[in-house]
Amino acid sequence: MAKVRKNSAFAILGDTVAAGERKTFDLEAAKLYTHSPLNIPIEVVNGIHQGPVLMVCAAIHGDELNGVEVVRQLLAKIDAEQLRGTLIAVPIVNVFGFIHKSRYLPDRRDMNRSFPGSTRGSLAGRMANVFFTQVAEHCTHIIDLHTGAIHRTNLPQIRADLSDPATAEMAKAFGTPAVIDASLRNGSLRSEAANLGIPVITYEAGEALRFDPIAIAAGVQGVDYVMRHLKMIRGKRAKKLPEPIIASSTSWVRAEVDGIVRAQVSLGERVMKGQVLAYISSPLGDSELELLAPRSGIVIGQQTMPLVNEGDAVFHLAYFAHANSLVEQQLETFIDEISDIEDELKTAELNN
Repeated sequence: MAKVRKNSAFAILGDTVAAGERKTFDLEAAKLYTHSPLNIPIEVVNGIHQGPVLMVCAAIHGDELNGVEVVRQLLAKIDAEQLRGTLIAVPIVNVFGFIHKSRYLPDRRDMNRSFPGSTRGSLAGRMANVFFTQVAEHCTHIIDLHTGAIHRTNLPQIRADLSDPATAEMAKAFGTPAVIDASLRNGSLRSEAANLGIPVITYEAGEALRFDPIAIAAGVQGVDYVMRHLKMIRGKRAKKLPEPIIASSTSWVRAEVDGIVRAQVSLGERVMKGQVLAYISSPLGDSELELLAPRSGIVIGQQTMPLVNEGDAVFHLAYFAHANSLVEQQLETFIDEISDIEDELKTAELNN
């Protein structure tokens, strides 16, 4: 067995974090109109032994809150004395959006379409550049935590470029039953980090501006599994979850008329081609349209607002090479396992 080497001090943001130490930083990303600094909170946990440098970040979209709680719970359980490598925890990347409960920055730009940014660009580009050059570039692996947009919820899922072997291994290790083989989008953290050879996976679960206990518990567990896969922490999975199934493609089913939606299916449900997903009716009920599934698949996302305009995305369906019944069964097993873990965490908190 190879001898584990003692870790060295980790240099970041003009400072160092000694082996076995944890330190918090405030990265100044912008200023308010009052010239008060607006800081990105960061905690670095530098393990005793050498290993990967993993960043877990959340709220690049400022209204996506589940990941903020995932990071908090992660930091509460990490012990620098038992850690191999370095954990960089960033609960809130888009501090402007977080303060205003908004997905975007004040310039109405999406920070996750602004990487790697520029020192002379827009506000979004400048903040992205500060975060990318001073934090992200120091990492060997990244887990980016997201939720659905406002009034839209996602089933727990991993999105990753599976053509990269290291990224595919992280996606599989995270433990969600459904993995979306998602192409890289220009300007995203995932895309720009991949250009530097840094494997990145994106965890999607829940809805903006809401805490979803299942999504949070699955996120904490998934990060834990990836850290075990990277040999940053010891131990085996407490419970074996099903092997993830790769979605061959996904698509949104959009409203064909304006009206009020009565959904007939829910997240994780298997649907068949031609099945009624929802009814869209006028307020008086004198007209009604059936919204049908174009193909057989699994519901991985849906709009939660019952009011739609023509063209609004209502249901997100994933299509698999495997039988949909197998995927649905694995999803049910996953939810049951996560519910048990959530109950165990609640019990532990009450006893402490």
